[in-house]
Amino acid sequence: MKTFNTLIFKQEESVAILSINRPQALNALNSQVFDELNEALDYIEQANYLKVLIITGEGKAFVAGADIAEMKNKNTHEAADFSERGQQTFLRLENLKIPVIAALNGFALGGGLELALAADFRFASEKAKMGQPEVNLGLIPGFAGTQRLSRLIGLADALYLLTTTETIDANEALRLKLVQKVFPHEVLMTETLKIAQLLAQKAPNALQKVKFTTRKGYEMPFAQAQKLESEVFGSCFDAEGKEGMNAFLEKRKPKF
Repeated sequence: MKTFNTLIFKQEESVAILSINRPQALNALNSQVFDELNEALDYIEQANYLKVLIITGEGKAFVAGADIAEMKNKNTHEAADFSERGQQTFLRLENLKIPVIAALNGFALGGGLELALAADFRFASEKAKMGQPEVNLGLIPGFAGTQRLSRLIGLADALYLLTTTETIDANEALRLKLVQKVFPHEVLMTETLKIAQLLAQKAPNALQKVKFTTRKGYEMPFAQAQKLESEVFGSCFDAEGKEGMNAFLEKRKPKF
């Protein structure tokens, strides 16, 4: 089992749970967190038995933002490097083969919301609060928040949140389709784990392929994306696909 200083890594059967563990700093993102997130992703990428990743935060915050104490003395070049470091880490999370669920247990602000945006799904506690307050500090989001937010909720709503810096609750996030589920706080992780375990029971190669095809196709012209879908569909006619179809015809549970 991997151990870290700023993260807690657990496994529930084939589900990995990764918690940001700097509660005294509301789990603010610093260089050490990025280093350890990359180490954790290295491990998860090699662990073929892991089917789903849940990422959450310890204490009352998911992640309340980037670590201002670390950032404040950076010059323009150092700040751009820090931005790119965060972007590359979150891109690795987004491109992880397995589904990634962000369980928003509390404040998801600034870099914390940007971290959540890199997940495939976002499930929120009723106590969760979300926003991009960077403009209040004379900054803008630096971990691809300006790009992912607009792609998820639309340009106008994204610009509204980015410019007004309004903090929204879980129900407003659900209305905006920023999150997919809202749960009572005390059952957030239980309910998130149920869905993660449901996903983990699916055909593993097909699950990875549908994530890849959907995300990759979203960036392509429609005609090109259709061609990609046909190619990946064809690749599913392997042992896993044959087992799934045979099990359906034989009215039994498939053995993936």
